[in-house]
Amino acid sequence: MARFFYILLFVAVLLGCEGTQHKDQPIVRISLNSSDSLNQLVSPSRSNEPISLAIAAMTSPKETYIYYEKLVDYISQKLGQPIQFKQRKSYKEVNELLKKTVVDIAFICSGAYVSALPEGYMEIIAVPQINNKTYYQAYVIVHKDSPYQQFMDLKNKRFALTDPLSNTGYYYPLRRVKELGFTLDRFFSKTIFTYAHDYSIQAVARKLVDGASVDGLIFDYLAKHNPALVQNIRIIEKSEPFGMPPVVVPRRLDPQLKAKLKSILLSLHKDAKGKQILDQLNIDRFVPGDSVNYLGVLRNQRLALQ
Repeated sequence: MARFFYILLFVAVLLGCEGTQHKDQPIVRISLNSSDSLNQLVSPSRSNEPISLAIAAMTSPKETYIYYEKLVDYISQKLGQPIQFKQRKSYKEVNELLKKTVVDIAFICSGAYVSALPEGYMEIIAVPQINNKTYYQAYVIVHKDSPYQQFMDLKNKRFALTDPLSNTGYYYPLRRVKELGFTLDRFFSKTIFTYAHDYSIQAVARKLVDGASVDGLIFDYLAKHNPALVQNIRIIEKSEPFGMPPVVVPRRLDPQLKAKLKSILLSLHKDAKGKQILDQLNIDRFVPGDSVNYLGVLRNQRLALQ
């Protein structure tokens, strides 16, 4: 029912604004606030003070909760402390939680990580390894019945963006438009922010927009676990490799807690229950991360903004 409501929002936006989006017109933003029911303790009741875990809304609230619930509960049990599961609408809001040390650990987008590097208030404790790789790609997608074969074919078409800090859902398409000699508002007839990659995929599948740039990890996950959601989608372009979305903590976090969290993630694949959770997430294992692996993301962002 919630998804149907969001689709109605898309329709209202797309049908309620006629004509080409001009330079002085703002990009349409769709509010996808998560339900308060998601911000609850997802672990068994314990006497210890809970720690807080934030997740950038790379997928819709319901899908994010389903995706991470077992992993969060596993970490809680290993720590012997309850974990308060937090989700925010935008990547910027999650970054602010980390900056203020309001949360102890967060799963974020690589674009959000790179955006925070100049201030240095977060550090990587682990990154997922998937299919023996620690990188991912942006997928530019269209409806399978559309005539579009390359990025340039999307000129003067409707396009879905994910989040203003998203590497794959914003900076990559912005960079591609710049490479072609345009700005977003002069290239696309209309752009919208969906604030979740699966919402962008749905928007293309339902022909509410003509194209979108999405996180390849999420697309591949849906293709494996819920193929009906991508059966009407065709990929017309894949980006160069980017450093995998990391797991981070505030730099000022208690060193002992930081060490525990890192140890739990890096040894997850060695435990039978942990391995089962990883398999469900399409993750081989968590491995140590380094900011050097995000030079490609930084380059992509700088080219997009120049």
